[in-house]
Amino acid sequence: MSKLWGGRFSKETSGLVDEFNASIKFDSRLWKYDIEGSIAHARMLGKCGIIPVDDSELIVQGLKRVAEGIGSGKVGFDVAAEDIHMNIEKLLFAEIGDVAGRLHTARSRNDQVALDLRMYVKAQIASIDAAIKDLQQALISIAEQNIETLMPGYTHLQHAQPVTLAHHLLAYVWMFNRDRERFEDCFRRTDVLPLGSGAMAGTSFPIDREYVAELLGFSRISENSMDAVSDRDFVLEFLSAGSIIGMHLSRFEEELIIWNTREFGFIELDDAMATGSSLMPQKKNPDVAELIRGKTGRLYGNLFTMLTVLKGLPLTYNKDLQEDKEAVFDSVDTILQCLGVLKALIESTEFKSKNMADGLKGDFSTATDLADYLVRKGVPFRNAHEIVGRVVAHCIEQGKSLEEMESKELKAFSEKFGDDVSLNPKRSVEGRDIPGSTATSRIVEQIEAAKKATDS
Repeated sequence: MSKLWGGRFSKETSGLVDEFNASIKFDSRLWKYDIEGSIAHARMLGKCGIIPVDDSELIVQGLKRVAEGIGSGKVGFDVAAEDIHMNIEKLLFAEIGDVAGRLHTARSRNDQVALDLRMYVKAQIASIDAAIKDLQQALISIAEQNIETLMPGYTHLQHAQPVTLAHHLLAYVWMFNRDRERFEDCFRRTDVLPLGSGAMAGTSFPIDREYVAELLGFSRISENSMDAVSDRDFVLEFLSAGSIIGMHLSRFEEELIIWNTREFGFIELDDAMATGSSLMPQKKNPDVAELIRGKTGRLYGNLFTMLTVLKGLPLTYNKDLQEDKEAVFDSVDTILQCLGVLKALIESTEFKSKNMADGLKGDFSTATDLADYLVRKGVPFRNAHEIVGRVVAHCIEQGKSLEEMESKELKAFSEKFGDDVSLNPKRSVEGRDIPGSTATSRIVEQIEAAKKATDS
């Protein structure tokens, strides 16, 4: 088959080059966006009198029939046509004849591919946002059921202070909310129409770019044609946002994996969401959580792939930019799959509230409350910290918990200890009654705020 750009060449392209150069194997998923962009471009050409209106309408109807054929699976793509753009143009020629040759007036594949990818990324940001929201709502629902479920809070993976399961899960709701904000911010900079930039210097035809932007739902048009065809900042931002949510997902999975161990016993994974061992009959492995944790590496890799591709590119378009699509496609697939499977995993997980509460027994996590008690009695905090540290050391030596210490024993460490000393994890949690903390009333407030933020 002769190439649509073959007029300047005297030889057929090597089959080896065809195979290496072609992107149709992966950019075929852009076909809907390519056709939508081409329909808008054809309508604009007719509106502006650049091609006859009848030809414009013929092209539009032909493109719609091509879309029907692709959507139904009745037509396939040809590697020799290189990419999705030239495949669709080839199919359009077969559909309406030589009039199809008018479609590429005032357009280059350079601004065309930039358009298609921006349209794709915009659509996928919307899909990812919906998937994050679904996960947030699942976490909020579990939090509502566990407002008073006590558990150890950790720093350095050491018992720190008592918290509630609701408070712990809501921390991830807010992480994921920042992810939604990042993708939303990326959307704003992706929402720029590059079409009309031509190969790199614009076009001599009197096109109406604002009209095309309106038809395709773009909020604005690009300001510089050289920048427009070579800009992949929006790809980097998308991959960066994808890497950050991958990190959040991985942190969550790490905790689920730890909580699922016999040593912790805080959760029990549903049998349908776990796997076994080919050798050890007793095993119930958290493979789903481990895979999500592992797939974060793919998301990081895609970001670094594009950072590396772009770092040495002179203006304007270079074929290196063909590498952008596989990185984006893989990140989209990975993010959406991880979000969907995590929602199913978390909704089917049993949270063992008794084991969580038992984890607080004798763990000294109310030590800060004891120090705060002394501060309220007029002891400077640093002094109170040192006193309680000696109390803890004494308890360890005697094999006792803080809660088992009687006031007369405590008075041996400080005369400020009175008969009103009372320690327990529930009182510790409820005592932190400030906005954003673990007290029941504050958790209720936080859940309402999370619902409002999630619905926005």
